[in-house]
Amino acid sequence: MTQVSANAQIRIEPSSASYWRVIIDNPPFNIFGPDTMPQLAQVVDALESDPHVKVVVFESAVPGFFLTHYDFVPPLEATTSMPPGPTGMPPLPDMLVRIGRSSVISIAKIRGRASGVGSELALASDMRFASNEKALLSQWEIGAALVPGGGPMTRLSRLIGRGRALEVLTSGNDFDGDTAERYGYVNRALPDSELDGFVDALARRIASYDGRPIAAAKHLVNEVSLPSADSLLDALNSFETALTWPETQQRVEALFKRGFQRDNDFEKRWTEVLGTLLED
Repeated sequence: MTQVSANAQIRIEPSSASYWRVIIDNPPFNIFGPDTMPQLAQVVDALESDPHVKVVVFESAVPGFFLTHYDFVPPLEATTSMPPGPTGMPPLPDMLVRIGRSSVISIAKIRGRASGVGSELALASDMRFASNEKALLSQWEIGAALVPGGGPMTRLSRLIGRGRALEVLTSGNDFDGDTAERYGYVNRALPDSELDGFVDALARRIASYDGRPIAAAKHLVNEVSLPSADSLLDALNSFETALTWPETQQRVEALFKRGFQRDNDFEKRWTEVLGTLLED
């Protein structure tokens, strides 16, 4: 399998039967929207159904962006009208839960901006490795009067502790690779020139092992580390409710006026203006 659909924003490129690369390729910004949702679902379906795959690496083909925020242009109903996934939850929490529960080891290779859904996909993955020079991670939503919808509250709290989780969530700041590593947001940050080689070598090493002990080890770690499905559903419900708040609509409108989802330079730096968004 090399792609999910004829107009793939996400495609699978197997390096071997047991090691897959999932390429996010939705230029110019790798925005996550209603069209992306079913394609990621197909990837998760394939991971669950293929008996040979043992490790998957999520990465980007778009310079400057790993995976960014939810697409605010289509009507909300384009997402909320989608049927639930196999877990019974709406598509986004369904997919994130299934990635965590899958017997396949998942690795996020972060080069460029991982904001909102991008950060949440990385947090749902089993491991995260970031470019020291080019990775930027953030949960920016509170700066736009939103609540993060993909469940970073519980995952971040488990990974980096309560205080640092609240710093990430309530500041809306970007965290570069070095800081993300020190906080525990990512496993390691490496020089950009070394990132691909390191992740590839690790993935190939894991893929060379037998599948049953990998699955058993992950299952036992999951029992003591994964957040509850209910907490993830609560996060999505809070996000959708926040979209109806007038203060949220005011702040999102202000972002669009400045170039949100239109201007490449603004998409790379828009978290910088969240604290002064309504001053103009």
